Amino acid sequence: MSQNNRLNKQKKVRKKRHKILRYTLLTLVVLLIGGTAFGFYEYNKLKPTNHFSHLKPIGEPTKKSINNNSQLSHYKEKAGVFNVLLIGSDARKGSSLGHTDSMVLIHANLNNHTYNMMSIPRDTRVKSDYGYTKLTSVQYISQAKKGTKQGIIDAVKAVSNLTGVPIHYYAETNYWGLQDMVNVLGGIDMNLPFKVTLTHPWYKENKGKTFEAGTHSVNGKMVTELVHERYSLPGTDYGRQQLQQAALIGIAKKVMHPSNITKLPALSRSMSKFLIATNMTNEDMVSIGLGVKNDFHPEEQIKYRQVKGTGKTMYDDILKANNSQIILNDQQLKDIVKKYFSN
Repeated sequence: MSQNNRLNKQKKVRKKRHKILRYTLLTLVVLLIGGTAFGFYEYNKLKPTNHFSHLKPIGEPTKKSINNNSQLSHYKEKAGVFNVLLIGSDARKGSSLGHTDSMVLIHANLNNHTYNMMSIPRDTRVKSDYGYTKLTSVQYISQAKKGTKQGIIDAVKAVSNLTGVPIHYYAETNYWGLQDMVNVLGGIDMNLPFKVTLTHPWYKENKGKTFEAGTHSVNGKMVTELVHERYSLPGTDYGRQQLQQAALIGIAKKVMHPSNITKLPALSRSMSKFLIATNMTNEDMVSIGLGVKNDFHPEEQIKYRQVKGTGKTMYDDILKANNSQIILNDQQLKDIVKKYFSN
């Protein structure tokens, strides 16, 4: 082969290689642009104002409960705003039945970054499909008769009808779920508003332990002991609600701390361990994350509301006997809902 032929052949090979390289680079650019566009589309779709819109309530308030809460008679859903009910169950391991041990209703406004919380006492008198009873019994009896999921939905409906607030999401955890979550985070700091003595702990060795008012670094096991206590607290159930608030703020602060970014994947993968049940999707959780990132100051943005009540001995339609129940202050409930849960 002549020198010219060899040179021509080498030129053709180089030209072919350059052509392949150009096509490859072009393909990569197209994929990159397409991926960026897709990512931009997904990001916009998951922005709270887009994602949390046209939400359908789970336990839609009845006409009667809305009339009783006249401020909600013209309630309109707002983009970026939703209500979620946090449920703490006393269900034991291996059991599908549990009483509602605590309930916290949260009105999340991701537009102005406010999170109004209201605890509902476990012994609050409510009306269920089975008649009047304590709130703590609604989920248990419904689960026994209709199954686990329906039990949660009926509990949500009971709270929605009590307050007149449409509830879009629920998230239920139990002793072990809360303990695992705190442990994955490496423990939390709880700012106790008053002295706490453990009178009915889960573990016998913790009976009688006392914590002075102030901030304490605690692991998952001790967090669950603290939020379970009520008999040594001022206001019993109302005192326990304040401890639950302290735990939620402690968890929120730890989750959003920069040093815990590396733990978030483990936290996400273990979500099924922490939550017994929820109707929130991964997309919902990502959207919430987008809404709170870089602008989350839990002690300032999380506001806690309590509705006072009166203890009375009343007939329980489920138990077919009298027992001690809490009748919430109706006017105070309406005022709190109107001011903090309807905008």
